[in-house]
Amino acid sequence: MDLRPGVSSDRRTIEHQIDGALSRLLTQVTNEITWNMREHGITRADLASRMGVSPGRVSQVLSGGDNLTLRTLAALATALDAEFQVELEPWKAPGDGYDVRYDPDQDLGADD
Repeated sequence: MDLRPGVSSDRRTIEHQIDGALSRLLTQVTNEITWNMREHGITRADLASRMGVSPGRVSQVLSGGDNLTLRTLAALATALDAEFQVELEPWKAPGDGYDVRYDPDQDLGADD
């Protein structure tokens, strides 16, 4: 908990939410990379070679402890001969039952 003078409770709440979102995003990305590697029989050493980095760097990335740049994500996708698909969806709090997604095919009662 950050008790620094001058840091508001609202700011601490926002920082906590950002940290949670970052953690979820890192987990999702590393899970996708690991799944792809497993599906295609690619080892960490193989991935490192394809990316032109050390195996230690690949381990660092896959540990989820690194704040990945878009360039690193692009290098990973290129090395895996794949691409990331990004979706920004409304946040759903666990158990709140609220999940709204935009569906352009859904009839919202507009006259044709």
